[in-house]
Amino acid sequence: MKKIGFLSFGHWTPSPHSQTRSAADALLQSIDLAVEAERLGIDGAYFRVHHFARQLASPFPLLAAIGAKTRNIEIGTAVIDMRYENPHYMAEDAGAADLIAGGRLQLGISRGSPEQVIEGWRYFGHHPAEGEDDAAMGRRHGEKFLELLGGKGFAQPNPRPMFPNPPGLLRLEPFAEGLRDRIWWGAATNATAVWAAKLGMNLQSSTLKFDETGEPFHIQQAAQIRAFQAAWKEAGHARTPRISVSRSIFALVDDRDRTYFGRVQEQDQIGVLDNTTAIFGRGYAAEPDVLIEQLRKDEAIAAADTLLLTVPNQLGVAYNAHVLDAILTTVAPALGWR
Repeated sequence: MKKIGFLSFGHWTPSPHSQTRSAADALLQSIDLAVEAERLGIDGAYFRVHHFARQLASPFPLLAAIGAKTRNIEIGTAVIDMRYENPHYMAEDAGAADLIAGGRLQLGISRGSPEQVIEGWRYFGHHPAEGEDDAAMGRRHGEKFLELLGGKGFAQPNPRPMFPNPPGLLRLEPFAEGLRDRIWWGAATNATAVWAAKLGMNLQSSTLKFDETGEPFHIQQAAQIRAFQAAWKEAGHARTPRISVSRSIFALVDDRDRTYFGRVQEQDQIGVLDNTTAIFGRGYAAEPDVLIEQLRKDEAIAAADTLLLTVPNQLGVAYNAHVLDAILTTVAPALGWR
């Protein structure tokens, strides 16, 4: 069995060719797709966070709204860029959204990727400390966020408060029990996967990573997963970690699918990310019987317990529900995912 979720970037554009032409469309359609995905039996609704872009940004109002409209589906991010985040305010927002959702949040965080503007985190009031780059700042924010989610009091109470305080140092409220165990780190290297394991975070591995060996993407990603698992075991954590990978996968079952995705890139691509060579994983698009055999050979999908399907959100809720349903009904059972 494997958990299957969808991952939406929440793109919107005023183009007449798009079904998602405004920020309001992107947000409201995200809620509708999560509701429909839950009805179909999809396990998770995940959203990417990008700033200064016509895409989904501040995630917690969206996550809370989905939490209030659904009952079972996991609700998550992949990922929140921690370079932009105030960990204290984020802990309050996350706690509130998780309580509204009944403990279903699965928050993917990371140091982020190249953004739309130069050093956009500076506009949010964040600056690397002396001797620190922006990546290290993002990891520092992530560590503080984890600490706050532990629920330990740290703030000295006012001796003459407006409202009575419980005894001892105060923590942030509202506090969501168990959320600390549902934080994931989006790792682009083996080293950051190991770092995340040591801190007790779950692992999110995307459709790209830094090219560390020159091998095919899925081989490198599977090696990253093994490194994470070994570090987790060495750290001695009591629980079993979660591991997700993201993929663009389309079962071509009708003419719409063939028109949209009949020419999906079926080879890994090499590019540059932060002045470093990166490898971008291939997409999958084929008739279901062919697709099943292709996916059997993907070592990283086999190693993960959760698969996030990236969806073309601008094609509208109905078509995206069709894409998800096609995977659930024509592909997942043959691979033992269902």
